[in-house]
Amino acid sequence: MEIKIVKEPIRREELLEMAKEEFGEVIKAVVDVEQEIMAVGGELHADEEVLLMEKEDSRRENTWGINLNLKQSEKDWIEFDSMINIKPAFSNRSRKVENTSIQDKIRKVVRKLVGD
Repeated sequence: MEIKIVKEPIRREELLEMAKEEFGEVIKAVVDVEQEIMAVGGELHADEEVLLMEKEDSRRENTWGINLNLKQSEKDWIEFDSMINIKPAFSNRSRKVENTSIQDKIRKVVRKLVGD
C-alpha cells in the first residue's frame, strides 16, 4: 500500500478502503503534532515516520505512531501504540504515548484531518 501524506481533510471511508488492502478495519498512521499533518497507509509506522521526515521535514520529537480502528466510534478509535513511540530522550519509554497532553494533540490533529 502506498503511504499518503494527509494535510487536508480525508474521509473515513477513503481510509477504510486503504486499510482493507493491509489490515482490514485498522490503518496505521503517524501524526506530526507540530505541523498538524499525518502519514497513513504504511505497513510499518517507521516507514510513515521516515516519509514525513524526508518530505515534510518532520522532527522525531513531534511524530507519534497510532492505529485507527475505523469501525470504532471516534471516542475509542485511536490506539496510541507503536514502536516509534519509544523515545527515552523525549520522556516516552514505552510503545504507548504516555503524555496525555501529546495524546490530546494527536486527537486534535486526527479530528481536523479525518472527516465522516
